[in-house]
Amino acid sequence: MAFAVKEKGGFKLIDEGEGEPLILLHGLFGGLANFDTVVSYFSKNYRTIVPILPLYDLPIRETTVIGLVDYLKKLISHLELKEINLLGNSLGGHVALVYTLENLSNVKSLILTGSSGLYEKAFGDTIPKRGDYDYLKEKTEQTFYNPKIATKELVDEIFETVSDREKAIRVISMAKSAVRHNLSEELNQINCPTFLIWGINDTITPLYVGEEFKRLINGAQLVTIDKCGHAPMMEHPETFNKLLAEFLRSI
Repeated sequence: MAFAVKEKGGFKLIDEGEGEPLILLHGLFGGLANFDTVVSYFSKNYRTIVPILPLYDLPIRETTVIGLVDYLKKLISHLELKEINLLGNSLGGHVALVYTLENLSNVKSLILTGSSGLYEKAFGDTIPKRGDYDYLKEKTEQTFYNPKIATKELVDEIFETVSDREKAIRVISMAKSAVRHNLSEELNQINCPTFLIWGINDTITPLYVGEEFKRLINGAQLVTIDKCGHAPMMEHPETFNKLLAEFLRSI
């Protein structure tokens, strides 16, 4: 990871640059390093913030999508952020959606990439089996169009997480929460500019999920990246940053 993690009021986060706030939310098996290139690019013109989501630290009953949204609310309140640009990948997109629905007046723009929130069967199917390294390696490689993006370091990190019984229980709890929390009936309430960046080869939240988000969110724009899986900001960082910058300039 290229940036120092700071602690502010009990929250751990990357916080770089000045200007309009741009908050980046990682997914269930993601981390701060997923957004290194995004932070490098956008911190020149935006206050770019990547919080460590407390996926393994919340009480088990609060290890839910709503638990993460409550955490995000407290962080935004503590940092006194207004008119935020909110970006989420995978589960992070789900959290961004719920936060936006509950705080419409404080979200200037919403950006989703490989987001859950509609079709979580594929999302839930990615929960790896404990103790089966080869299975986990295969599942991690399926996150990307180019399996080489799933480095040994990345696979080892995920394997260590799910081999920890307490963390594994929380992974399952969070994934089940995402499955239960379908937002299809609420998305028409979103009224801020919304940008969808989708990998054409995403097998976890396939392109038709992005197309459904576009249909359900008024005025949403959808762009696609070829030869790209579930994490476009990692697999095609230059293209991702260019597309995002064009959208942010347009609003």
